[in-house]
Formats: sequence, C-alpha cells, structure tokens
Amino acid sequence: MKNDGPMDHLDDWEESLAARYPAGDALQVPNASSERAAFRDYSENVRPGIREFYRLNHRHQTVDFVEAKKQQYLPLRTKRMGVWEAMEFLNTLVDDSDPDADFSQIEHLLQTAEAIRHDGHPRWFVLTGLVHDLGKILCLFGEPQWAVVGDTFPVGCAFSDKVVFPEFFAENPDTQTPEYQTPCGMYSEGCGLDDVQISWGHDEYMYHVAKDYLPPEALAMIRYHSCYAIHREGGYTHLLNERDRQLLKWVRAFNPYDLYSKGDERPDVRRLRPYYEELVAEYFPPVLDW
Repeated sequence: MKNDGPMDHLDDWEESLAARYPAGDALQVPNASSERAAFRDYSENVRPGIREFYRLNHRHQTVDFVEAKKQQYLPLRTKRMGVWEAMEFLNTLVDDSDPDADFSQIEHLLQTAEAIRHDGHPRWFVLTGLVHDLGKILCLFGEPQWAVVGDTFPVGCAFSDKVVFPEFFAENPDTQTPEYQTPCGMYSEGCGLDDVQISWGHDEYMYHVAKDYLPPEALAMIRYHSCYAIHREGGYTHLLNERDRQLLKWVRAFNPYDLYSKGDERPDVRRLRPYYEELVAEYFPPVLDW
C-alpha cells in the first residue's frame, strides 16, 4: 500500500525532526534568542512537501476534528490483533516512491527498542520503544498523513508560537472561536494534560490502545512523544500540573531514542523475535482491540 500525501513518504516527518533537533543538542527548554533563530531557520529551509504537510495539519486539526476522530476510533472496534500482528500489519505500509526505504517498519521499531535495551533501561521502557509508533496503522485505515504523524499540540486554546510553523494556524477555523483565543481557552490553568484535547494522530490513538497495560511513564512517552511544543520548546506550561511535569521527564528521556536510533545496521528480526514476543506477553494480552 502506497501512502499518498504531500510528503514523499511518511518517515519524511521524522527525518525533518532530526534536522530540527540535531543529535547532541541538550534536552532543555530553549529560551535564548539564538535558539529561537535556529528554529526559525529550520522553518525557512524545510522541504516544500514538509511545509505543505504542516499547512494541512495546522489547518484541519480543530476541536471538532479531534472529537470526531475520538468518536470514530476510540471505541477501539476497527480491528482485533496482537502486538506482533499489528507490527506485521504496519509493515504493509510501503512507500513505492522511496527507492532507499529498504528498512521495514518492524526493523525500525526494533532499532528503537534495541537502542533502549542496550542502555539498560527497564523492560517496560524497551517495550515502549517497540510499540510507540504502532498507531501509524491509522494510515492503513485511510487517514491522511496530517492526521497520523506530525507535531501534536493542544486544541481548544490559543495556539502557541512554540509549535513549528505557527503561521499556518491562521487558516484554522478555531481561530474564529473567541472562547479558544485565550491562553487557557476551554481549560483552566494547571488543569493537567489529561484534561486537555491534543491534536489527533498516532500518539493519541496508541495511548488508548495501550492504556490498560503499561505504566504511566510509558503511556506518557507514547501519548506525548510528538508534542515537541511542550516537551522540547517549553510551551503550554500554564496547562501542566505537577504530575505532567514529572511524567514529561520520561518523555524527554525517550526522545533521543525516538529521533536518533534509526541507523544503518539492520536488526536480525528472526533472532530478536522470541525475546520481544516474550516481552510483549509480559504486559499485553494475546489480542488487543484497535
């Protein structure tokens, strides 16, 4: 199955993230003008397909859209399958336009998990690396690129300039709703991210698939790993509570593995599969609702 959209292939977004946040950058909240200038420089030099992808994302991710997608998917009645079966299902997402995309989706997932395992993190952390992107199967359910990947952000309140390409929010219909134009919008200060609507994509979807089975730290990694405006840029702090601040430490710990673990060495899927099937069975039932 070919993934159609403004980007040549789905992984272009993750490659753009690595360009925006080069390996070796300190994982800290940027506040210096030079760091903001570098962020703007990235925005000005990004490929046209990425720019168009963000324009569509920022135009269409509204409160109504997010609520509609939750009503559509969060009964979790689209498909029933186990974790490894879901990985094999995601493997059918093939991009015919990318001649260099010779790594399968399973191999990419294993690269992330193996990097975490190599560094001696807990088993649930390793498992999170394996499953965190499985929500991308939304593409196989017919969702467009901009509703599957991309930076995530709160909706229902004023959009932050800490979100990449904030100028594209001018096309978002929610900018015409006065209730959503204050910093807190339809929320209250310090309400906590559990009470905040986040733009729809693979993160939120996979969080709901996994939420009954993994510890809170793992679920935060899954749910917010694409929310760069919060965990890398320091935006929306007025919405956070103390629980969020503690959990975001784990999201930041996970971030380098998410961005930088996809190297040139191909993992041995056959050799690794028994270990990961045992790890999956430790936390998940044989069949999950998707």
